[in-house]
Amino acid sequence: MNKRRITAITLAFLLLWASLAWAAAPATAPTGAPAAESAAAPAAVVSKVRSSQAADKVRIVLDMTAVPAYKVRLLDEPLRLVVDLEGAVNKSDLTELKFNDPLVGAARLAQAEPGKLRLTIDLKQAVIYNVFSLKAPNRLVIDLVKVYEQKVTQEVMPGLTYTSWLSGRPYGPVSAHILTIDLKQGFVLKPVLANGVVQGLDTVSAMARACRAVAAVNGSYFAPTGEILGLLKLDGEIVSTPPLARTAMGIMPDGKIIMDQVTYQGYVQLPSGDRLSLDGVNRERGVDEIILYSSRYGVTTGTNIYGIEYVIAGDEVKAVKTNDSVIPADGFVLSAHGRQAQALAGLKVGDKVKIHQSLGPVWDKTVHALGAGPMLLKNGSIYLTTKIEEFGSDVAGGRAPRTALGLTKDGRVLLVVVDGRQPTSAGMTLLELALFLQELGAVDAMNLDGGGSSEMVINDKVVNKPSDGRERKVGSALAVISARLAI
Repeated sequence: MNKRRITAITLAFLLLWASLAWAAAPATAPTGAPAAESAAAPAAVVSKVRSSQAADKVRIVLDMTAVPAYKVRLLDEPLRLVVDLEGAVNKSDLTELKFNDPLVGAARLAQAEPGKLRLTIDLKQAVIYNVFSLKAPNRLVIDLVKVYEQKVTQEVMPGLTYTSWLSGRPYGPVSAHILTIDLKQGFVLKPVLANGVVQGLDTVSAMARACRAVAAVNGSYFAPTGEILGLLKLDGEIVSTPPLARTAMGIMPDGKIIMDQVTYQGYVQLPSGDRLSLDGVNRERGVDEIILYSSRYGVTTGTNIYGIEYVIAGDEVKAVKTNDSVIPADGFVLSAHGRQAQALAGLKVGDKVKIHQSLGPVWDKTVHALGAGPMLLKNGSIYLTTKIEEFGSDVAGGRAPRTALGLTKDGRVLLVVVDGRQPTSAGMTLLELALFLQELGAVDAMNLDGGGSSEMVINDKVVNKPSDGRERKVGSALAVISARLAI
């Protein structure tokens, strides 16, 4: 990353940051008061404790006979702000304040030791704080600031910029990571499968290294085995199919990116001419289903003994087995159960079968495709398809770490990761994510897998903070690759 520039830091944030640095250092005495005089002065008395809450901050005020030397510390475990006042005593009738606030829990005033009064503020999220004193009347003021913004943009290389965006919101801090890609300057997007097979898991950074990507984010939803839960198409081959029409991104032969809800249709044509619908590709076989297994799935189908399988190469049945068949590199396996197994019962070695698969006339032209969902933006407007695509609370519920893909009006690509489930970043709801993508200039946008999977890697470095505290192994990634390496 060779050109660093701070693009926008609000004046308010600069002032707060300056006061934060000042407040974090031990204060030796009130302005204009020599240290020796402060030490010899009578005890400073807290006569009253007050507080106020607003959308942008929480304020705690100590009314005092004099403001003594004080020291401010921000502690991590548990998260709290501690203010120690030398030579102070509490003569107010209040020792604890409780707050109904997303950032602040309670504040307690207690004698830490003889000659030292301690104010302890329990925090639910990281905040910017500002501690300062006033005179006439004497007061110590503690501001816990919620609303602020810091944005730093770095040019990774021409046509590729990375922005780290920290903002304070009324519900907590949010740390976002934005990769802006100009595909016209020699980059392509490509889905990457963990270890090259469906039955596998790997970290985003490992997948990025394997395909020599400049950058990558996590991709589709996946099962614990690595099975992709959604659409995946690689080099023209349908590798995985969605259970219902869900949002996907597709890459056309000319590099253009499209985004829409996609439905899979596939069938087996038998020697008799009859057609049997395929229920899916490269996933665990269910009751009364036909699943097509290709070599992208793994070495064998891994199925149980309660079905029947047809090993096919060159459109010809080469073997009939009960389960866990070896998948030929130049063919596939049809695995059937229940009613579908009965419908295939007449097939025998040597019979000819044909497979027909389609994603629709437009999506059949795509070279690559990756599905997740729901949709966030369409034609510049908020367009949440959570209910239409039947997503549950595991995806749609509350604030969480998020990963998203956006397309701008001028053809740039936005890859966005929002950290969450940690004191330094509260995450976003899907609606908040949609609004954020809209703010960034996206006209079309979709949600990718999130939670502990949310991750962004640039030049082999993880730039965000995954909520697991480490990289999670996932089923797929979406990589940014130099066009000359993608050939």
